[in-house]
Amino acid sequence: MAQSPYLQAIKSYMLARHYSRRTVSTYIYWIKGYILFCQKQHPDQLGAADVSRFLSYLSVQRNVAPATQAIALNALVFLYRDIIKKPLGELGEFRRSKRQAKLPTVLTKQEVNDLLAQLSGSHWLMACLLYGSGLRRMELARLRVKDIDLDHLNIRVWNGKGSKHRIVTLAQELALPLREQIAQVERFLLDDSQHALFAGVWMPSALAKKYPNAAYEVGWQYLFPATRLSFEPQTEHLRRHHVDETSINKCIRAAALNAKITKHVTCHTLRHTFATHLLQSGADIRTVQEQLGHSDLKTTEIYTHVLKRGAFGVVSPLSTGM
Repeated sequence: MAQSPYLQAIKSYMLARHYSRRTVSTYIYWIKGYILFCQKQHPDQLGAADVSRFLSYLSVQRNVAPATQAIALNALVFLYRDIIKKPLGELGEFRRSKRQAKLPTVLTKQEVNDLLAQLSGSHWLMACLLYGSGLRRMELARLRVKDIDLDHLNIRVWNGKGSKHRIVTLAQELALPLREQIAQVERFLLDDSQHALFAGVWMPSALAKKYPNAAYEVGWQYLFPATRLSFEPQTEHLRRHHVDETSINKCIRAAALNAKITKHVTCHTLRHTFATHLLQSGADIRTVQEQLGHSDLKTTEIYTHVLKRGAFGVVSPLSTGM
């Protein structure tokens, strides 16, 4: 079904309405899975009862996480509401995924120092921002120069998870490295501007029309640009995109391995560590919630569970008995 005209039409519809490529890819994946589950019947001939069966299948047979089941549901709600023009309405009962969420992996301060010691240059700076500001990996990759406020030591995160904006803290120790990184971005822009086909950095369509010259301004350039120019898939414009987010995770994992950290470490581990260390230092949980951009306080409360485990909350009887 990779070349399905129906799926291609949905993809084109979403791209024309400026859905992110990640969202497009995810929705197409689940719509395709739903169609295959229903033995390739056209979704127009199916309805709420079939969607409920599919969601139950994901929970019972595939044992997906609750968040994954929710994403699949969102994709199908979009399909029926925006494409088929027959909103699903009441789905009725379906088996909700109850797989227990894992407790986050958290590094000690010494482990953070050991990990950072294995990195240098822009990789070191990216890791410092992940830990020091609690950014998600994609939020880091999409940062633009204008989002860094060195005067007030904060970072403006635009369209984070759930399309929410927020302001996060910025460690003053990173001011000089950030100025050096911005200087590197300026050098890239100067070189790129000499290329006859260079079309500037990618801009959201509304802003591109309102500020036609902004794509060539330093403030709108990605803070961590790709190492080379590339052609934009849809328009074939030559641009310098942001760093590939998968490469960020690779360098973090390699650094953890070189630092001989036995825990499973990813970019998100540094975000978990940021939250836990903030709470350890006495920060209010609602402050941490705002920094992380969580809609529900319960999501943030998982870090209090981490603090209450082991030596942080319960003293082993072996320790008291010796």
